[in-house]
Amino acid sequence: MLKGAVMMEAGMASPGTVNALGQAVGLPVADWREAAWPPKTDLQGRFCRLEPLQAERHGPALFAAMSADADARNWTYLSYGPFADYADYYGWLAEQQRRRDPHFYAIVDAVNGEALGVAAYLRIDPAMGCVEVGHLNFSPLLQRRPAATEAMYLLMRQAFALGYRRYEWKCDALNLPSRRAAERLGFRFEGVFRQAMVYKGRNRDTAWFSILDHEWPALRQAFEAWLSAGNFDAAGGQRRTLAQWRGED
Repeated sequence: MLKGAVMMEAGMASPGTVNALGQAVGLPVADWREAAWPPKTDLQGRFCRLEPLQAERHGPALFAAMSADADARNWTYLSYGPFADYADYYGWLAEQQRRRDPHFYAIVDAVNGEALGVAAYLRIDPAMGCVEVGHLNFSPLLQRRPAATEAMYLLMRQAFALGYRRYEWKCDALNLPSRRAAERLGFRFEGVFRQAMVYKGRNRDTAWFSILDHEWPALRQAFEAWLSAGNFDAAGGQRRTLAQWRGED
C-alpha cells in the first residue's frame, strides 16, 4: 500500500523510494557536489552575445531600445519601471551591476553590437543546485527574433554546465505571454502560488515552471537544431518550431 502511494505521488513529483522504516523518501543523489556560481563572463552565440551588465557601456543602447516600447507594455509585470528618463534608468542599471544576485546580463545583437534587452539569474542557490532566470525585458527590437530564443538557450546551457540541477521560471500567473514563452522554451508548469507577492500596489499569484538536469540533454538538442542555419529560410522564417524539434507536434 505504501509503495503504491509512493508511485502515485510520482505522477506529481519526482519518483521516490521507501526507507528501512517504511517511510517514503526521495531517491538518493549520488556524489552530489554543489554547483558553481555564475562567472562574470560573456556568453557567445550566433545571433547574440550575453555580456555581464555594465551601466556605462550598455545603458544608452538599452534605454533607446526600451523606448521603442511606447506603451510601456514590457514593464507591467515587472516590480520596477518604467523609468521617467535616462538618469533614473541608469541609476537602476548601476544598482543591478553592483549586486551579486540577481546576476544581470545585457543581450547584445551579434551584428550591430547594440544591447537590446536584459536577463538575469536570481535566487542563485549553488548548495541546492537551483537557479532561476528572470528580470526578462526584451525590447521590441529583440522580441520574436532568433536572438531572443538564443539568449534563453545560452543561459540554460551555462546553468546546467555549472552543475545546477533545477532551472526555474516564475511569473505573474496573469502574465499569459510569459507563461506561453516558458512553455515554448520547454519549461514544465508546476502550479500557482497564491498571493505570493504584492507589487505595484496589486496582488501577484505566481506561476512556477522548471527544467531539470535530466531533461536538459533532449532540450539542448532541440534548441541547437532550431538555432541551426538550416532551420531558417532565406527570409529568416523558421522551418520547424521548437516544439516540433522536441517531437511535440
